[in-house]
Amino acid sequence: MGKPLIPIGTPIYLGDDALTQLDLWLKKEKMSSVFILVDENTLQHCLPRLIGRVKSLANAEIIELESGELNKTPDVVLQVWRVLSELGADRQSLIINLGGGVLSDLGGFVASTFKRGIRFLNIPTTLLAQIDASVGGKTGVDLDGLKNEIGTFSEPEAVFIYPDFLQTLSKREMLAGFAEAIKHGLIADASYWKKIKITSIADNQAWPELIARSVEIKSEIVQEDPKEKGLRKSLNFGHTIGHAIEAFFLERVSSSVLHGEAVAAGMICEAWLSNQQAKLSADELEDITQFITQRYLPITLDDDADHRLIELMRHDKKNEGGKIRFTLLERIGQAKWHVACSPDQIIEALQYYRYSVKSALLIR
Repeated sequence: MGKPLIPIGTPIYLGDDALTQLDLWLKKEKMSSVFILVDENTLQHCLPRLIGRVKSLANAEIIELESGELNKTPDVVLQVWRVLSELGADRQSLIINLGGGVLSDLGGFVASTFKRGIRFLNIPTTLLAQIDASVGGKTGVDLDGLKNEIGTFSEPEAVFIYPDFLQTLSKREMLAGFAEAIKHGLIADASYWKKIKITSIADNQAWPELIARSVEIKSEIVQEDPKEKGLRKSLNFGHTIGHAIEAFFLERVSSSVLHGEAVAAGMICEAWLSNQQAKLSADELEDITQFITQRYLPITLDDDADHRLIELMRHDKKNEGGKIRFTLLERIGQAKWHVACSPDQIIEALQYYRYSVKSALLIR
């Protein structure tokens, strides 16, 4: 087999030959059966190419799930467990998660708990999953609308990233994934941030290099702190408020935001908190705010949403001592974590977001 992108830890294969590497991996492993988890999108757009290129999967069982965060629930997990049991899955079976972040989170959780754990692979098909969600060993499902309330730390046997799958995505989905690349630059690599700022999401040639750098950043952090005791918390920048926004809209089935869209809004809010509570300069705050507001459509958050958003943030797993904790920026490329912010400060951050997006709309 070829060399993985990351020399230690979970093997991660990236590039045009990723599916060839997958075929080689399957041929050298011993499995009693293989199950491929898909949603309606990957069933149509990605599975035919996967089966066509990887002959070892010709006899795999296909399990189709409905796409979307609303379906990342314990009820769906229970359904998959039952299907696996009915189809005779055992401890030597393998699950392949072919999809985006929702499917890899749920599929990884299913695998890590079925018969006390069976092996699984991730084949991420969205930009968000390729640069972030498929790497790092976090699995989980939502509980009563609360993001990732139930989950495990469980590493896939390997991750196979095939960039051509990105051509099946809409501009909106690409932008949603781009938010995680922005986060990686802001928390860990100022030079990467500069590269991000000159990257067009329409430039297919640029993505393999950016995916590789994002995966490297996340993998380095996870290897140092696999169970999120300290450094790994830096990966939560933008997510305390972002997850609350995402959950808030999940409660309102008539409208929704994508994970990356919510995180983009959360990064603006948390950059403002960084300016107030950490050392982020006013110039860097303006740089971050302008870059994000120029690329992402505003999320409508009326003032009367603030208290519900704060209640949702109180369920964040980083909280301690009854206080809402944040990862903030000391400067672009350096993060600090476990910073407590008061409800009043959070409301001010949300007001800053509203002001920023309104100003950006006037400029457009």
